[in-house]
Amino acid sequence: MKKYSKEELENIYLDRKMKLVDYMTNNKIDAAVFEDTEERRNPAVRYFTGHPSDALYIIAVVDGKATDFLVPWDENLANEKSVGVQILPYNKYERKNTTAVSKILKSLKIKGNKKVEIPPETPYPLFLKYVDALSAIGWDVLCRDKSIHDFVVEMRATKDEYEIECTKEAARVGDHIISEIERGIRENWLHKEMDVALLIESELRKCGCERTGFDTLAAGPARSWAIHAFPGYTDAPWPADGLSILDFGVVYEGYTSDTTLTVAKNLNEKQAELVELVEQAAKESLPLYKPGSKIKLAGEKADEVFAKAKRVMPHTLGHGIGLEIHEFPRVSSKQDEKAVFKPGMIVTLEPGLYDPKLGGVRLENDVLITKDGNEVITHSKIIRI
Repeated sequence: MKKYSKEELENIYLDRKMKLVDYMTNNKIDAAVFEDTEERRNPAVRYFTGHPSDALYIIAVVDGKATDFLVPWDENLANEKSVGVQILPYNKYERKNTTAVSKILKSLKIKGNKKVEIPPETPYPLFLKYVDALSAIGWDVLCRDKSIHDFVVEMRATKDEYEIECTKEAARVGDHIISEIERGIRENWLHKEMDVALLIESELRKCGCERTGFDTLAAGPARSWAIHAFPGYTDAPWPADGLSILDFGVVYEGYTSDTTLTVAKNLNEKQAELVELVEQAAKESLPLYKPGSKIKLAGEKADEVFAKAKRVMPHTLGHGIGLEIHEFPRVSSKQDEKAVFKPGMIVTLEPGLYDPKLGGVRLENDVLITKDGNEVITHSKIIRI
């Protein structure tokens, strides 16, 4: 992956903030609060600051310019990881969100009727505490749907250069792991669901990744009929005769990949038909992942492939990925007519079929929408043995 200088990173983060400031200015919002805590996780804090977790992020528009503050639980980590933001340690404010926000906003020289937007998922008792603390210093508190926080969700759906590079690195590591898994299968040293899950954990850390994007799902033939097997993996055989599924992602600098492969071993005729249908759905849907195309068309194509065989896919065809494993947009035949693919989106393509008697099959790869079409950045597959 390309190495970014401190100045390059500062410019990338500044560009994100300026888009947010433009929105705030146009909508007459003077300040906004983002919260990433154990109770309420919000990757927007990392998106705007680079700090990985456990902090408040406060941004205000002062004289048309962004003035922002990071209030971290771990000041040392913030000093190491944050980019272009003023750090004010949490313990300076009695470790209370309302105290931190009220004191910081009070220090800003903003005149007139002042409005601050807090996260829409704020619990009502905490909302009341914000109102008490901030109204006393002349601020109106907004807590609502269709807010600045929703704007940031849409903003994050289209990745910038740095986000694309990070996701491609996660994809590269994921591809390496898939190669190791296939080698383990063919050389007969991977035998159980637990074996493959622990291999993923080991390899991703050797390659400089932070963690898995979600709990790894490794399901042998006895459990592959579940969309998301529970528990994620056991001591059961993997792979074995029939259909075995593996769904995993790895995280590099906050950005996750998301892939699913299926191992097809000594299949009967009906199991082989499931595999062929899933491969066909993936092949026919991929060309519709292109800029300007209605997102729902890709979902409709997959549904059409399965309907001809009198099968129904019980989940959406895909979803956005990024700092979270499930981001906007959802790729589905039920998606809004106005929703279209845009350059910079990274979305999954993951058709799947599941049968309690036959087992399940899913094929998932990550697709970058480009100016001219798309680029498949992962290389998951059906492994036939």
